[in-house]
Amino acid sequence: MERATEAEPPCPCGRAVPYGACCGRYHAGAPAPDAESLMRARYSAFVRGDRVFLLASWHASTRPAELDLDAHCRWLGLEVRQHRWIDAGCAEVEFVARWRLGGRGQRLHEISRFKRDAEGRWFYVDGQIK
Repeated sequence: MERATEAEPPCPCGRAVPYGACCGRYHAGAPAPDAESLMRARYSAFVRGDRVFLLASWHASTRPAELDLDAHCRWLGLEVRQHRWIDAGCAEVEFVARWRLGGRGQRLHEISRFKRDAEGRWFYVDGQIK
């Protein structure tokens, strides 16, 4: 895997590889190989303001009709604490995401559920806030 350089900084998801070699490929349409990779790609989509990817990677059973993103939000980091397979088509990812909005630091600690469809694509279903 490529390493990030000064010319192409690391992916927002926290892996030390360039965006194009990491979450960028999933944003461009490649399927994420596992739930953790999709979780990281979704975080990167929040950082980049990519509503299209966020909605497309949300399971149809729980997907909202619209998604409003605050342009003033400054994302500060993602910590993936655990990736757990439930079975071949379901997984959970525990993470902490941090951001700043209006001068105030925020954090979200969540256990997210993911499902894989018959074609092998992972989708975010929902999450339990810790």
